[in-house]
Amino acid sequence: MFVQPWDAALDEAEWQTWIKEGHDFGQLVVNGLPGRPPAVVPTHFTGHGPDLLVHLARPNPVWAAIEHDPNVVLSVIGDYAFIPGPWRATPDIPAHDGVPTSYYAAVQFTCHAEIIDDPQAKADLLRRQLAHFQPDGDHAPVEVDQPPYGRLLSGIRGLHLEVTEVLAKFKYDDHKPAEHRAAVADRLTARARDLDIPTARRQQQRLDRIGPWKPTPR
Repeated sequence: MFVQPWDAALDEAEWQTWIKEGHDFGQLVVNGLPGRPPAVVPTHFTGHGPDLLVHLARPNPVWAAIEHDPNVVLSVIGDYAFIPGPWRATPDIPAHDGVPTSYYAAVQFTCHAEIIDDPQAKADLLRRQLAHFQPDGDHAPVEVDQPPYGRLLSGIRGLHLEVTEVLAKFKYDDHKPAEHRAAVADRLTARARDLDIPTARRQQQRLDRIGPWKPTPR
């Protein structure tokens, strides 16, 4: 993922907070077996300290590729919107000469994948995931010797993803004047289509922190 200086995360807390705000669904990208393209698996995930936890169905064909090469990427994208050209036109050019772009937030985790097959370890993984996704506890106990999960554990495999690198990108025209960014955020709020509102909110948060963008001296 190419990241311009003005699109970079302002600090680790920015992308960590963004993930914790509910961006817990991504695409697991696995190197393909020799002669095969990469495999991409949409999946929920949860944090486990600095690392990530995933479980997938045992029949999923991706396991052979992970066993062949455990180096994987988990890619998360959100708060995205298409920005029409006229919204980005400067005052000295016709509106239709403005160049459109996409706004989005993206975090890519480069990981080393460890497959989890031990039943007790899989049960522990599921308990951690259910604590995140069903915090009210409205589910049966996850125990290896009790229904319903006990008989289902054999049908899944777990993944402990040791995160070795994080690349974060927040692409919201932060190199443009503050007035321009504020105007686009207002237009997104007014259009209110799809993810326009969270996109506008993300742009405004960046604007509030950055103000006029200044390149870092080399």
